[in-house]
Amino acid sequence: MARFLKTLFALSAAATLLSACADEDHYPVTGEECTPGDPVQELDSSAVDCVPQAS
Repeated sequence: MARFLKTLFALSAAATLLSACADEDHYPVTGEECTPGDPVQELDSSAVDCVPQAS
C-alpha cells in the first residue's frame, strides 16, 4: 500500500510540474513557439470530448 501511495504521489507531482511549464504560446513537449498559422490554433476542444453523450 505504501508503494502505491509513493507512486501516486510521484505521478501527481510530475503532472503538476509539467503542467506548470505549459503556456498557450509554446508547445508543451518541444517548447517550440506557436505561430498564428499553426493548425492547432483552430482546434475546438469540444470536438474531442471523451464523455459519451446521454441518450
